[in-house]
Order: sequence, then C-alpha cells, then structure tokens
Amino acid sequence: MSADPNATTVRRVRPAGPAAILVPLLVGAAVAVLLGVYAKTHDPRFFSVNVAGFSSPTAVKTWLATLTFALAICQLCTAAALYGRIRPLANAGWTGPAHVWSGRLAVLVSVPVAVHCLYALGFQDSTTRVLLHSLFGCFLYGAFVAKMLLLTRKGLPNWVIPVAGGLLFSGLTVVWLTSALWFFRTSGLTF
Repeated sequence: MSADPNATTVRRVRPAGPAAILVPLLVGAAVAVLLGVYAKTHDPRFFSVNVAGFSSPTAVKTWLATLTFALAICQLCTAAALYGRIRPLANAGWTGPAHVWSGRLAVLVSVPVAVHCLYALGFQDSTTRVLLHSLFGCFLYGAFVAKMLLLTRKGLPNWVIPVAGGLLFSGLTVVWLTSALWFFRTSGLTF
C-alpha cells in the first residue's frame, strides 16, 4: 500500500493544561515585582537618557513613549485584522509582518524609557498620578514577559493571547496617560 504524496496530514494539538497559562503569568508577575523592588530600593540618579536636540531627558522620554504608544496602536489594529475584526485588512499579506515588526519596534523604543524611569527616577508615590505610573510601568513589562511566554505555548484557548495583548495595551495606555499626556498638557508639545 503506497501513501498518497498529495495527502495532507492533520495533526491535532492537545489542549494545554492550566500550567501552560499559569507559569507565564507567574513569571510575568515576578518580573513586575522585581522591577518594582529594584526601582524602589536603589537611589535615583535623576539622569539617564538624553538625545541631542531635545530640551530635557523628560522630553526624550515623552516622545519615545509616544512613539511606543503609536506602535502599540498599530499592534492593536493589526491584531484586530488578524483575528478578522477589520475585514479589509484580514487577508492582506502585510498585516502579519506589520504586527510582528511594530511590536518589535515598540519594545525597542520603550527600553530607553523604562531605563530612564527605573534608573533615573525609581519607584515613586508622591502623587496618585506618579504612583499609578510606577505601578503600571512595572505591570507593563511583567505583562510583556507573560505574553511573550504565552506565545510559545501550543494548544491555548483562543482567548488567551488576545486577553494578554489587551492587558499589555491597557498597561501601556495607563503609563502613557500618566506620563506623556501629562507632560504635553503641562509643557505643551515641547521637544
């Protein structure tokens, strides 16, 4: 009996157990807590990142955070398209690569912002806005780590990755609102 070379084999992926979700969430939570502990226990240096042409490190941080937020909006739109929620883009060949690369760029652009916040400023709680920014900044990177780990798991329920992405986007939104938007409202569109 010979095998048909044109036949396709369907492999079923076994549903993932609870540990496939729980372990990445625990690792993400540990990252968030460790970032918070580091930011709270070290002495802030008040200077970290600056770029020629900007008026201050805070302006650099604000504009990089805004670019990160714009890339995250691209992530949200391309994810919606990949899940069939934006029909005209659902079958576009560039949607998947745009999703992947906008995510990579968002992480790359966000790193100097995180370094500035953690190293130069530390974890602060002087006002509600600053406390929320500190808490959600730590949450943001914990959610990022959890989502990246979840992406490597096979057999997850269909809702897991969109929920992880939504939490990541929500965390970034709070961080942007409590920092960049606040800066623009108090200082104007300053470079």
